[in-house]
Amino acid sequence: MNLGKIVGVNGNLLTVEFEKPVIQNEVGFARLGDIHLKAEVIRIRGRHAELQVFEDTTGLKVGDQVEFTGSLLSVELGPGLLTQVFDGLQNPLPALAEECGFFLQRGKYIKPLPRDVKWAFTPLVKAGATVLAGDAVGQVPEGIFAHKIMVPFRLSGRLTVKFVAGAGEFTVEDTVAVVVDDKDREHEVKLMQVWPVKMPIKCYAERLRPTEPLATSQRIVDTFFPVARGGTYCIPGPFGAGKTVLQQITSRHADVDVVIIAACGERAGEVVETLREFPELTDPKTGKSLMERTVIICNTSSMPVAAREASVYTGVTLAEYYRQMGLDVLLLADSTSRWAQALREMSGRLEEIPGEEAFPAYLESVIAAFYERGGVVRLHNDETGSVTIGGTVSPAGGNFEEPVTQATLKVVGAFHGLSRARSDARRYPAIDPLESWSKYTSVVDVDELVQARHFLREGSEVGQMMKVVGEEGTSIDDFMVYLKGEYLDAVYLQQNAFNDVDAATPVDRQKHVFGFIARFLKTTLKFEDKDTARSFFHKLTQATRDWNQLAFDSDEFKKQQEQLDHQIAEVTSYD
Repeated sequence: MNLGKIVGVNGNLLTVEFEKPVIQNEVGFARLGDIHLKAEVIRIRGRHAELQVFEDTTGLKVGDQVEFTGSLLSVELGPGLLTQVFDGLQNPLPALAEECGFFLQRGKYIKPLPRDVKWAFTPLVKAGATVLAGDAVGQVPEGIFAHKIMVPFRLSGRLTVKFVAGAGEFTVEDTVAVVVDDKDREHEVKLMQVWPVKMPIKCYAERLRPTEPLATSQRIVDTFFPVARGGTYCIPGPFGAGKTVLQQITSRHADVDVVIIAACGERAGEVVETLREFPELTDPKTGKSLMERTVIICNTSSMPVAAREASVYTGVTLAEYYRQMGLDVLLLADSTSRWAQALREMSGRLEEIPGEEAFPAYLESVIAAFYERGGVVRLHNDETGSVTIGGTVSPAGGNFEEPVTQATLKVVGAFHGLSRARSDARRYPAIDPLESWSKYTSVVDVDELVQARHFLREGSEVGQMMKVVGEEGTSIDDFMVYLKGEYLDAVYLQQNAFNDVDAATPVDRQKHVFGFIARFLKTTLKFEDKDTARSFFHKLTQATRDWNQLAFDSDEFKKQQEQLDHQIAEVTSYD
């Protein structure tokens, strides 16, 4: 047993003197009577190690013992993860609540995967087969998926299957196969394996470029600022602008197999709302509960600050695990600003030289390393899997120039900047169409998209000018550009999340509706005066919104479009 002695306590940071060697990111337990508090080694200097404790350190004092485990901060990977609600250290919160009652107790840690549940195992290989790390040797049913049991990721080189169990029921700790490496060493394959959270899982043949659009059913996202399958994006915005709601809508309607939500330092009220709503939501893909393909990592702002960092890495490690099965995974981190604040707090206690706004100097590299764990990979069996990462940022006062937002923008492929002005005007989703951008391919025609952006930009400029010179000082042509931009914003960029049809727009419907609007934007309209033009656009906007709430394949949808075409034709100039 490797023991150390506490020689300093600073908040949740312990300075420990050790005799035997310790390693970076090793897990230790600080002894407080019968309570053992989990901690992680974050710096080693000489014979002293600094450990961040994931619990409240009240009561710890100089001279108390710390037990080093020799293991890195890790998570358990296996069947039983889906539908679960974990904290940042992968403790199942429902089971923890049953054992502790209303208030969580310090030093209580529960195995993430149930040991008493038996899973129906079906072998996929035979004895004598050659496999690689990450290859499936069998599978068990887990909800709507066939959960693949894979060769441990830590192994390397070609391996030979010496033994594989027949079809039967096994617990996560049972051995279902044995593989032999090129040095004749035997390795057991169980339903469960353990993996360090801060080490990416790299058991794949090739990393691919994310090019295929990921449909989210949000028109402003899929059309104007698309996200690629296996890509990365961020949603910065002021408090109350709708970041969490936008993520929840995306998690429900995005075209992915598994959704992992990492609530990192979020307000407890928002997390409770998520926990209450998700089991009640119906998955549009399966018709079952959305929780059947969801994992939630909870680390609220009232929990110990050190666990915020662990929750982000726990979430991305679970995402990589399901990616190894050839599934498409969406990881939503809310909010990375509070994760960065935890890094700043630990950096201050370590007395490191501060960077901008006292964030650590290595903030950019840490954020980049996290987002780099997203991507599309080709597995050894030629299947593909992906991890798409979307992180929210909560800059103080909505200032996008602050360090966390800027560090994130350098590494992500799409930027969905939320606007306080749009949210106050009830224009949801409140993504600013003039500030946001994306490097990925849209689902609509490029030429039509360029034209639509032109009307949004020019219309906004005319609107700003009208605030100064008034409507009477604007030419009829400029006024028409303004009205067309407002029309595009009102009927396409905004969606009604409370309407069953308009809340989610499939890609084929987006192409159809956007094509109709693009054709309208090209037309030259004739009006006698601005009042007539304003009245026409008001009626057209209301009629188009009604059209958006009709089923795409219904006769009413076609009739409404014919009426819209007739409306437009009456004021079209063919000169």
